[in-house]
Amino acid sequence: MKTLVEEKFTQYFETWMSQLEQYLPFLLQLSKDQSFDQTQHQALISQLTAHHKDYYTTKWAAAHEDVLAFFSPTWLTQVETAYLWVTGWKPSTAFRLIDSLRMAGPTGSSIIELTEEQLSKIEELRTKVRAEEEKVERDMERQQVALADRKMVELARLVSLAEGGEVGRVGGLVEVAVKGLLGGLERVMKMGDCVRLKTLKGVLEVLSPRQCVEFLAANSMVLIRLRKFGKKRDYCHLDEEKYV
Repeated sequence: MKTLVEEKFTQYFETWMSQLEQYLPFLLQLSKDQSFDQTQHQALISQLTAHHKDYYTTKWAAAHEDVLAFFSPTWLTQVETAYLWVTGWKPSTAFRLIDSLRMAGPTGSSIIELTEEQLSKIEELRTKVRAEEEKVERDMERQQVALADRKMVELARLVSLAEGGEVGRVGGLVEVAVKGLLGGLERVMKMGDCVRLKTLKGVLEVLSPRQCVEFLAANSMVLIRLRKFGKKRDYCHLDEEKYV
């Protein structure tokens, strides 16, 4: 059974993905537009950037109520969950997407035409992002280790031995300890999200308006196709279970 936070965020995420899918045709159309009037490009980039920022604003508000829901998200398919990195997409995948577009992009792709200066800035950003990813991973590891540290083990022992009036006192200590752990997970989740947002911002600052639109189109397509494939796979598995 889903919690209230899970139910609300499931509804929000479905709407968010549906809106992203509505943006896709405009992104694809503009990515092929070679006109020098970049007003439409900038407007669409702003809309997509705002769309992604809204996701994180909503996510952080919901996670403050139930952060564990984001470490085992019920609104994602099994395929989407398999690709999670600290509750979201791994920032360095943005650079792999750029590499793929450069190496095997469609004919007329503007990202194929990245200048030496742009490539240098992309590589510099890639290095910074990887360092920040490693920092988040170290912090996540510390949170995982904290579950088995001496204090938590001692609390678990006290709970098993507590009797009478001691139960309430020990229970209170456990609650404080668990709140500390959940607070740590929320902090690490936000660290990961901040790296994601900084990566997106950094990439868009390096690319030209037309290249930004092409990158956002490819990124949106990956998210949409992954979700559709995941839903189809989950549905097939449910169908198979009926006959087992």
